[in-house]
Amino acid sequence: MLSPDCIMLRAMGAVADPILTVSNLNKIYTGDFQALKDVNLEIAKGEILALLGPNGAGKTTLISTICGIVRPTSGSVTVAGYDIISDFRKTRSLIGLVPQELTTDSFESVWSTVSFSRGLFGKPPNAQHIEKVLRDLSLWDKKDNMIRTLSGGMKRRVLIAKALSHEPSILFLDEPTAGVDVSLRKDMWQIVNDLRKNGVTIILTTHYIEEAEEIADRVGVINNGEIVLVEEKSQLMQKLGKKQLTLELPNALDDVPAQLSSYNLELVNEGKRLIYTFDNQSNQSGITELLDDLKAAGIGFTDLNTSQSSLEEIFVSLVDEAS
Repeated sequence: MLSPDCIMLRAMGAVADPILTVSNLNKIYTGDFQALKDVNLEIAKGEILALLGPNGAGKTTLISTICGIVRPTSGSVTVAGYDIISDFRKTRSLIGLVPQELTTDSFESVWSTVSFSRGLFGKPPNAQHIEKVLRDLSLWDKKDNMIRTLSGGMKRRVLIAKALSHEPSILFLDEPTAGVDVSLRKDMWQIVNDLRKNGVTIILTTHYIEEAEEIADRVGVINNGEIVLVEEKSQLMQKLGKKQLTLELPNALDDVPAQLSSYNLELVNEGKRLIYTFDNQSNQSGITELLDDLKAAGIGFTDLNTSQSSLEEIFVSLVDEAS
């Protein structure tokens, strides 16, 4: 069962003047498998949303539906005010997609396949733009190579270049750095930052939660086809992140003394470490009182440090609660 915080956050996600609006979206496949369940989501122009969820949560189905690859069972999606079904050509021209699978034209050159992708969306030739994209992705020296001769990491770069070829307003990155080298990740996130500066909206799914923590404006969590929450990253960390004070003890304790029971201390490391978890939002952490009471109980410490939950820990706890 979801916590009160999660229930409150679940309805959040509305933004002013959204470029992408998903309303009551459902997708039911043959066999009555429901991949998406009443998904509602609004995304603002120029923001970066990290969509997190375990395998099979519905991330790829949601992206494929928005991009017009999968037809929804019910509900609606609009891109810049255009409906993805009745205005398919218009909405698709506004969207760039980097899929998980390495699907490329093996016997085409890098330059040809990226240029061809631009033409598919009705854009006139623009050698200067294609060159910039290839240079940004460290593909310029490979522009005349057949794609079949490239490494997996280079093929991933080509997919990104194809998605950027027609200058989309919204870019979907479905696990864009899965299984690729560190160099590509650095290039990718630099491009993401540059695109945001130019007003491009970016929705990414990733298993590298530290990347989402670093780059996203908002975080959405999807599980079993349902949006668990959509929240500003900083607010999510503040509301759901725990802060802990860890005390290293010079002498092991068998039990926490009764006079300290109100602090709900956790004794670990064979009694040589005390952990105090306190309210992240409260003005009164209780640390000063705890240290005074430890001294009164004759308990000293050799070291102390504080820590806060990471986005990964928050994500895991939310998925566990929603399951």
